[in-house]
Amino acid sequence: MKKVYFDSAATTKLRNEVIYCMSEALKTEFGNPSSTHSYGRSSKSLLENSRKEIAQHLNVSAAEIIFTSGGTEADNLILHSCVNDLKVTRIISSKIEHHAVLHCIDVLEKKNGVLVEYVNLDECGHIDFTHLEELLKDATHKTLVSLMHVNNEIGNILDLKRTALLCKKYNTYFHSDTVQSVGHFELDFSEIPIDFAAVAAHKFHGPKGAGFAFIRKNTGLRALIHGGSQERGLRAGTEAVYAIAGMAEALRISYLHLEKERAYITELKDYFKSRLLEEMPDVSFNGACDDNNKSTYTLLNVCLNLPPEKGMMLLFQLDLKGIACSQGSACQSGSTTGSHVLNSVLSEEDRVKPSLRFSFSSFNNKEEIDYVVDVLKEFSAK
Repeated sequence: MKKVYFDSAATTKLRNEVIYCMSEALKTEFGNPSSTHSYGRSSKSLLENSRKEIAQHLNVSAAEIIFTSGGTEADNLILHSCVNDLKVTRIISSKIEHHAVLHCIDVLEKKNGVLVEYVNLDECGHIDFTHLEELLKDATHKTLVSLMHVNNEIGNILDLKRTALLCKKYNTYFHSDTVQSVGHFELDFSEIPIDFAAVAAHKFHGPKGAGFAFIRKNTGLRALIHGGSQERGLRAGTEAVYAIAGMAEALRISYLHLEKERAYITELKDYFKSRLLEEMPDVSFNGACDDNNKSTYTLLNVCLNLPPEKGMMLLFQLDLKGIACSQGSACQSGSTTGSHVLNSVLSEEDRVKPSLRFSFSSFNNKEEIDYVVDVLKEFSAK
């Protein structure tokens, strides 16, 4: 059976160079990086060199990179610590954030009494900056703004610098979930006055279970996980040295080949879009994902003009044909409520139609796209 993987927004395939890097670390760097003997010092050296390399890609200091188990932990560390340590009493966010942020905010609202306000969105899911500024003008509360850079379902891109400067203007902390953008877009945090960001390695061909929080120095955040004094006292627990080394290598390669791979993947996305419109002209695209100037080049969220009862079997039928993609995000698989992102941006008419997210990487090709379009066309015609 032909196998096609179009779900890179959920997780990416490991690069061979990353596998080799991690294998070498597993074989040779088994010392605890907190130990003072030679084995520990060797592991510590690999850990800190990985931190320095990661920091260079974002143009920040190594001390501002705190290793975590992934993006969800990084988001939770930042949000909880902002409330507990920085005494934030209000969080401004949007209703199309990742659940790592939304569910965390919900807990902070219920348990800590934090005021939560949501910025308005336009019909494509873009932030209404006029409304955001209106919210920021209220100086009653110490405020944190939490808005993701690239939406994981519809691909909308937030103007990160504009948002950060607006927050700075009103003396407000700014956190962004950059899980879908680091490794795919150039980000210079010396030019973007963001305070906090969350990153996951498995979104840019690195290992699962590794990520980091960017925490601007002197912000005053403290640990969420307590125990040892690892990660400058901000994240207790022995670091996964081999996974962190793999993450650093994955990020290095991603930025080394960024221009070439971005051009290649953009061409794939445009080809997929044109083939869909050619064979199934009644399809539509959710959010702004069909506009490469307003959305990431790595995904396309497609609304198919099919009845709901047919849509219920669509993912199953695609899987039988060896095609992997997503209906909503991978983190909410099994949910019967549908995508909270699509529910926020689609009309009532389109909400009942099946929508699929196809996300691409440099490992894909046009032959795979042709196969997927043929399968979709065949299924739609039945």
